[in-house]
Amino acid sequence: MEKNTFKKIGLIAGSGRFPLLFSQEAKKNGVSVVAIAVKGDTCNKLNRCVDKIIWLKISEFKRIFDIFKSENIDKAAMAGQISPRRLFDKRNNFGPELKKLLERIRDKKADTIFSAVAEELNSHGIEVISSLLFLSEYIPQKSVLTKRKPVDSQWQDIYFGLDIAKKIAGLDIGQTVVVKQKAVLAVEALEGTDVTIARGGLIGRGNSTVIKVSKPNQDMRFDVPVVGLKTMRRLSASGINCLALEAGRTIILDKKEVISFADKKGIIIAAV
Repeated sequence: MEKNTFKKIGLIAGSGRFPLLFSQEAKKNGVSVVAIAVKGDTCNKLNRCVDKIIWLKISEFKRIFDIFKSENIDKAAMAGQISPRRLFDKRNNFGPELKKLLERIRDKKADTIFSAVAEELNSHGIEVISSLLFLSEYIPQKSVLTKRKPVDSQWQDIYFGLDIAKKIAGLDIGQTVVVKQKAVLAVEALEGTDVTIARGGLIGRGNSTVIKVSKPNQDMRFDVPVVGLKTMRRLSASGINCLALEAGRTIILDKKEVISFADKKGIIIAAV
């Protein structure tokens, strides 16, 4: 899809900086953004990045379709995550529509849930487009992005970990592993990347490598691997000095700042 084929887009915004970056880049390309923000997940700063924002509780899921229809939106993107832990919190009132959607899907994997939401949007005449549409400059191609380069033993860990990470991602368990000397220290599951990094750093006691990948059949419209300054700070605090990302399939938020921070802390970033 060409960037200039439409002038208005809907955004279902989850947590983190990804929705902010998407909105900023969309506006640079002359596209107006109407955002649905999730109370308790979406960053308040999104207010300043979009043309219009509507805050909803998870229980108000059905209103998304009515809002987009009233705004004459027929294309929407999903950026940022809704905390998976919410799905297991009995205090949440999901509302009948979302409860029905969750009951009919085969599992509670992120891709399954996002795909079901995308199908629901499509049934209401709203096409879900790629959240990467405006972000090509933030997606590194194969290269070493930092001043420091991996030494031979780190390259061995990178490619050992890459194979493991792809298998784990293929099972939809997680997309990140931490390795050291060809031993797996930590595997990401529901807890998320930051906790996985902290656990791997604690076990490895420094000089470990983190590998983050996409799923083999990743739907690039949503749930795209993302790293940012928060990730880099976690790496530094955990004593981990090498990060490998999947080239062409990972977003680096605040790319210049991330690389500058990595160079300052002596952390390697390689896109492979």
